[in-house]
Amino acid sequence: MAEKKRPRRTRERILETALALFNRHGEPSVTTAHIADEMNISPGNLYYHFRNKDEIIGELYAAYESEATPLFVAPAGRAAGVEDLWLMLHLLFERMWTYRFLFRDLDELASRNRRLASRFADLVRRGESTVIELCEGMVAAGTMRASRREIAALARNVAIVATYSLSFQRIENTAAGEFPRLDHAAYQVLALVAPFMSGDSRALIERLGEQYL
Repeated sequence: MAEKKRPRRTRERILETALALFNRHGEPSVTTAHIADEMNISPGNLYYHFRNKDEIIGELYAAYESEATPLFVAPAGRAAGVEDLWLMLHLLFERMWTYRFLFRDLDELASRNRRLASRFADLVRRGESTVIELCEGMVAAGTMRASRREIAALARNVAIVATYSLSFQRIENTAAGEFPRLDHAAYQVLALVAPFMSGDSRALIERLGEQYL
C-alpha cells in the first residue's frame, strides 16, 4: 500500500501562501492579514507561527539561500568551461524565479531588513568568487584571455546583471503580457563573457545568442 503523504503543517502552508502572494502582487502590497485571509485562517493562528511579516520573509530568503548556495561551485578534477558558467546561471535563474519577489522588491527589503541585506550581500560575493574561479580556470585552459583585473570587473558585472535581469525583463514585457525568459537572462550574462572567449567556447555563446534572440 502506498504511503500516505503527511498533511502539510500550518507553518508550511503559510510560507507557501506568502510566497505565492508575494510573487503575484509584490511583497509591499501583501500583509499578514492578506495571507491569513487567503488561507482561511485567523490572524492569530498566523501570528502563532510567525510574529510578523519580516519573519516570513526571512524564512523564505533562507530557503532561497539554501537552494542557491550549492550552485556556487567550480568543477573539481577538470578544467572549467563556459558550459559550467551557463549551467550555473540557468539553474540559478530557476531558483530566482521561484523566489522572484526577493529580486522584484530587493531595494525595499534590503533597506528595511539589514540582516537580510547582509546575507544577500554575502551570497552575491560568493557568486562573484565562483565566477572568478571559473574564469581563472578557463584562462588556465586557454579558452579565455583576461587579466585578473578584467576578471574581477567581469564577475561584478555578472552579479549586477544577474541580480536585476528578471526585474528588467518584467518591466520591459509588462505591456506585452509576457513572462521573463530564463534562457534569455542567462544569455545576457554570457554576453558579458563572450568578448574574452575564443575558439569553441566563443562559438557556443554565439550559437546560444542565435537560438535565444
